[in-house]
Amino acid sequence: MIPSTDDTDRIEFIVQAEEAGTRIDKLIVEAIEEDISRTQLQDWIKSGHITVNGRTVKPNYKAAEGDEIVVVPPEPEPTELIPEPIPLDIAYEDSDMIVVNKPRGMVVHPAVGHPSGTLVNALMHHCRDLSGINGEIRPGIVHRIDKDTSGLLMIAKNDLAHVSLSEQLKEHSVTRRYVAVVHGVLEHDQGTIDAPIGRDPQNRKLFTVTDRGGKHSVTHFAVLERFKEYTLIELMLETGRTHQIRVHMKFIGHPLAGDPVYGRSKGRTMRVPGQALHAAVLGFTHPRSGERLTFEAPIPEDMQQLIDELRIL
Repeated sequence: MIPSTDDTDRIEFIVQAEEAGTRIDKLIVEAIEEDISRTQLQDWIKSGHITVNGRTVKPNYKAAEGDEIVVVPPEPEPTELIPEPIPLDIAYEDSDMIVVNKPRGMVVHPAVGHPSGTLVNALMHHCRDLSGINGEIRPGIVHRIDKDTSGLLMIAKNDLAHVSLSEQLKEHSVTRRYVAVVHGVLEHDQGTIDAPIGRDPQNRKLFTVTDRGGKHSVTHFAVLERFKEYTLIELMLETGRTHQIRVHMKFIGHPLAGDPVYGRSKGRTMRVPGQALHAAVLGFTHPRSGERLTFEAPIPEDMQQLIDELRIL
C-alpha cells in the first residue's frame, strides 16, 4: 500500500501490485498504530469504518491493485472517564480555555493501554466544562504532543474556543516552537526541512519522508548551541504532521537524542526517558477577545541536566 496521513486518525491506503489478493483485514491490521485484534478489525469493516473505493466490503474481501482503502477508526468505547487528582502545571486559564505544560511521560488522552492517568483525566478533575467536539474520550483536546515530549498544549473549554483554535491550527497561524537536543553537530545555523511525511511502507506503525502518498510537511530550525557530538536547536512547525520533528530530524541525519523509535541505538546514554524534545513556546489568538497570546515553558529538569552535561564534555 501507499499510505497517506493527515492530522487526524484517518488512514488511507492504495493497494500495490504485490499486495493484490491479500485479505483486507490482514493488510489493515499491520497499519494500525494501536494494538488491535483481527476480530475487532472485522467489526470495523462490518460497521462501515473501513471502505474500499468508497464502498463497504466483507471482511474476507481480497484487495486488488489500485484499491483505495480508507480507515476511520471509531471512537474508543467510553469506559467512563474518571476525573483524577493529577497535578497540572497551568500556564493560563480563563472561561474559554486552558494552556498547560504537559510533563514528559503523560499521555494526552485515553487510548489502548492508557485508560487512566492521562491529561484528560487530570483536566476532568480540574474543571467540568470542556468542549465536547472531539467526543467523550478527548474532551477539549485541540492538538496533541507525544507521550514522551514535554511542553505546552491548549485545551478548549467550550465549542466556540475549540472551533477557533482548530481553525488557527489549520491556517498555520499558531506559533509552535520546540527545543531539542539532536545527534551530531549541525553545520548551518538555520534551515528549513520541506519534505513530505507519510507512513513507512516497511513498518506502517511508523512515519517517514516519502513522495508516495506523503503529506506536505515543513519544519524550520535554528542552532542554539553546539556541543562535541550533539546540537541544541530550536524548531518551529509550519505544519503539524504526526511525529513531524522526529521524522524530519532523522531524515537530515540528526535524530533526536534519546528517541526510542527514530533515534540512534549507539552513542552516549541519555538521562532523558524519551526524546529530548520540549514544546517551549505556544502562541495563538484568543478565541473570544482576539488578543494575541504567547506562552513559554522552561526546559524540564531532566533535559536541562542533559544539556549541562553536554556543555562540560
